[in-house]
Order: sequence, then structure tokens, then C-alpha cells
Amino acid sequence: MLPILMMLGAYIPSTPSLGIAEGRCRPNEPGPAIIVNVAGLSDRKGRLKLEVYPSNDRDFLADDNVLIMAGKTFRRVDEPVPRSGPVQLCVRVPQAGRYSLSLLHDRDSNHRFGLSSDGIGFPNNPRLGLSRPRAAAAQVMAGPHRTPVTIMMNYRRGIFFRPLTH
Repeated sequence: MLPILMMLGAYIPSTPSLGIAEGRCRPNEPGPAIIVNVAGLSDRKGRLKLEVYPSNDRDFLADDNVLIMAGKTFRRVDEPVPRSGPVQLCVRVPQAGRYSLSLLHDRDSNHRFGLSSDGIGFPNNPRLGLSRPRAAAAQVMAGPHRTPVTIMMNYRRGIFFRPLTH
């Protein structure tokens, strides 16, 4: 389907800004949003990239362009890691419901996942091995207002990803 869209000129080029405007939280704005408390950062370098996907295995971690072109939910927050204090990200969602989230600690700010240096985290802290978790393992039920969730960061230790605190 994507090549047909490209031929018709309807393809949205991938950029780090896709989904950011839709996901931006504003002070005192009502409506559904997810507040992510980030735990277990290895350091305070780089950027944090939080992404929201439909909560099904086909769409979870799918290409942002494909999701947007299909009219599916995709939201992104991309911010520098704060130098100190608690780390919290807010992302708006279109309505209350189930969503799957991923959080990347892009330590060198290159907008790519570095297998040996960057961290990854999901709600519910599923065990991370050689494959990605299922959508249900990284799922959050967003309520009609702001829903808090904690994501524990995992970094590569041997062939697996684990929290640094264990």
C-alpha cells in the first residue's frame, strides 16, 4: 500500500516531528492524556522519545507514516532529558481507551536506537529479550483526564535488556 501512496504523492516523509503537534500537552487543558513518570535512567544525556500506538500487535511499533496515512493513532513527545529532578512526560491521546507506549532514551540524540548504548522502556516493564514485546504487555488504559503511569528504562546487559537497578 505504501508504494501506491508514494506514486500518488500522498506519502508523508518520515521526520522526527511526526505526531508531536497532536501529542503536545498544554497547561490546564482538559481531556485525555498520559503522564509518564520515567524511572531508571542511566544518565541525564540525550533525549527522550515517547510514542503512543494503537494497542494491537499489527500497529504497535509500526512505521509512523503508515499509521498516520491510515488515520490511526500515533503520538510522539521528543524532549531533552532534564538535567535534574523527576523526569515526567505528558502526551495527549485522542480519547479515553487502550494504547501501547514505548519510550526511547536516545543518549546521543541521533534519532536512532543504538543497541549498545540507548535505553528502551514500556509500561508494565515487560521482560525484554531478543524480540519486541506484544502490544498488550505495553498497554495503558487512558482515562478521560490525565492518567499517570511509570515506565522503567531498560538498557542492554549481555544479550538482554534489563533495568539497571537489578
